[in-house]
Amino acid sequence: MTISSGSWVTLAAPGQPDLRCWWSAPTSPAAPRGAVLVLPEVFGVNGWLRSVADRLAAAGYAALVMPLFARTAPGLELGYDPASLAEGRLHRDQVSAEGCLADARRAIAWLQQQPGLEQRPVACLGFCFGGHLALLVATLPQVALTCACYGARVSSFRPGGGPPTLQVLPRVGGDLLCFCGDQDPLMPPEELQAIATALAASGSARRRELVVFPGAGHGFLCDQRADFAPAAAARAWSLLLEALDQAF
Repeated sequence: MTISSGSWVTLAAPGQPDLRCWWSAPTSPAAPRGAVLVLPEVFGVNGWLRSVADRLAAAGYAALVMPLFARTAPGLELGYDPASLAEGRLHRDQVSAEGCLADARRAIAWLQQQPGLEQRPVACLGFCFGGHLALLVATLPQVALTCACYGARVSSFRPGGGPPTLQVLPRVGGDLLCFCGDQDPLMPPEELQAIATALAASGSARRRELVVFPGAGHGFLCDQRADFAPAAAARAWSLLLEALDQAF
């Protein structure tokens, strides 16, 4: 299966910030196998995130990368150097859970209007800060599967204030996978234990799984980061695609 050339699309709505998203979809007479909303790291909708969408499209899934900083830096694209990290964190600290959910609802509504995806459930895939926010987006009823990759501080923090994000877990209706490396300084043992305990106590009949990858650090899925771990990344992608196949 080939993919279309990914392209920028802007989602506009009265009284809301424009969402400058990256859209990539398969080219095939058949409908896409499903739709994935992708939430980026603090580095914006950069080249690596666009490659993630293209990779999903090559596997048969339509993918939309949604900006997290539409209110403060709508066109942000950063690299992985220390100065870029500092800049990205400045915008991260201005994000609220409510704003993220409002943007995600608009992005999902747009996805569910695309040919072959009309009113179908979607999946959500998030990395780093996007992995944290993915747990919030997982509470939306249209989300059938969420994969949160190294979303730090879910047991102790919620963007914009309020109880820790991990407390929304009972409201997650779809399947949920959490991917982390055991050498990630942003995911210390107590954080991993809190996530594991919350998943085990959720009481849901849906899939709840924390997968910890030995020897992997933060950002291990990204081949542009110093912590890229090829074996762990390959395994994580395999698990993600298996979960997508089951969800759709």
